[in-house]
Amino acid sequence: MGRPRTPLLDRERITTTALQLIDETGDFTVPRIARGLGVQTGSVYHHVDGRDGIVELLRERVCAAIDPATLELTPWDAAMEAWARSYRAAFAAHPRVIPLLMTSPVRAPRVLAQYERAVGVLLAAGFEPATIMPLIVALENLVLGSALDLAAPEAMWELAGGTPTPRLAEALAAAGDGRADRAFEVGLTAFLNHARALREGGNKGS
Repeated sequence: MGRPRTPLLDRERITTTALQLIDETGDFTVPRIARGLGVQTGSVYHHVDGRDGIVELLRERVCAAIDPATLELTPWDAAMEAWARSYRAAFAAHPRVIPLLMTSPVRAPRVLAQYERAVGVLLAAGFEPATIMPLIVALENLVLGSALDLAAPEAMWELAGGTPTPRLAEALAAAGDGRADRAFEVGLTAFLNHARALREGGNKGS
């Protein structure tokens, strides 16, 4: 009997199945991936370097949705703002993958290349090298936290009748809808203003 035209197992199918499991349950295991694909567990290991390898494939898959053209925009702050928005949208589509990716080192070459471009944008804008990674990590914290917030209930505070919180109740009533989006705009504006001030201060000192 000849081989099937379409392989029964490859890295793309493994990644897709792992991502589906995470979207549904918040985690994955190699045996569950194998069951989902109708193969033996050992067959999966022929294509990936264990669980860590699958995590990096997931990172590549989710980050592939971040528009690389955003980092080509000018000036630098327009590039960082557009990158942040695209980054947030990519992870908001799969928020349950965030804890897995946040607790393992970044190794995927295509993802590292995106960081390389982001560092290049800030270097070309005149930022001091020592300030660049703290800025990128701070932006990531904002983006990923907001992506998780988008998956949370709109009403995150349930006021109990026996707990007197009149000021909180007033603030919540005044906030209106779109809590996560509005909070992201506040954080992104504050980040960009801080980055601009940091760059200005560095340029004055040079």
